[in-house]
Amino acid sequence: MAAPAYPRKTREIFTHHLDSRAWNDFVFREGDIVIATYAKSGTTWMQQIVSQLIFRGREDIDVHRLSPWYDLRVLPPEARQAVAAQQHRRFLKTHLPVDALVFSPEARYIYVGRDGRDAAWSFHNHHSNGTDEYFQLYNSGLPEGFPVLERGPEDPHEFYRQWFDGNGFPIWPFWENVRGWWAVRGLPNVMLVHFNDLKADLEGGIRRIAAFLDIDADAETLALAVAHSGFDYMKSHAAAVAPRGGVLWKGGAETFINKGSNGRWRDRLTAEEVEAYERRAVQELGPQCARWLAEGGSYP
Repeated sequence: MAAPAYPRKTREIFTHHLDSRAWNDFVFREGDIVIATYAKSGTTWMQQIVSQLIFRGREDIDVHRLSPWYDLRVLPPEARQAVAAQQHRRFLKTHLPVDALVFSPEARYIYVGRDGRDAAWSFHNHHSNGTDEYFQLYNSGLPEGFPVLERGPEDPHEFYRQWFDGNGFPIWPFWENVRGWWAVRGLPNVMLVHFNDLKADLEGGIRRIAAFLDIDADAETLALAVAHSGFDYMKSHAAAVAPRGGVLWKGGAETFINKGSNGRWRDRLTAEEVEAYERRAVQELGPQCARWLAEGGSYP
């Protein structure tokens, strides 16, 4: 039987948020876990789930410190050094597309998908509530003349329009992120999880994630993981899971962990805008991937 054809890195990405070069010297270990998403698609949720499985339901897990966004351009060097020193099973976060990521057969990759309209609406809350420090951080240290991070419209509908027309503006492209991970879904060390499916059946989703990670979660661990990964629990413990404890957002960590809900766009987008999104999803992703991204469920 032929060995799987693992993807190779073909480009670097450098933006106000991303620096794909961070992975170039990363030394993988057997069993490393990489949690990948487009922004506001369930990244922190999945980090919490994985932390609960690794640490058997403990409540004192400093998730944002133990599981940094590894390709974040402004991540302090000591955060990456701390990852290298970790002795437990490591679990890291990325927002990179597959072709800008160093991909290792030794690692397990979990990609969380979410309808782009929901991700954009959620990102609007995240972004519009950023403090001045938030924008100063991401715009610091950029080359002269380099595109900076813009705040964008206060109205979520207008924000979505710019996001859609600009393919992910003001952060990074949306369609290529989903398309690349969908293309590698058949690899033995890749699992695709949908935001909707976790909302519909959190316990079942955690069971499947544990099986994929070869973690034998007993009944007590599973019950604790479910209890500690629910929205209400995460909202009340937001400072432990939000990046930097939530200090970069107005209202703090509870703003970062906002509503966890879908469909807020339904009463705002026109029929023409809905049709334009759905048509483009099929054009960019193909009908099978577009359906999965919109609805969740099993995928071929």
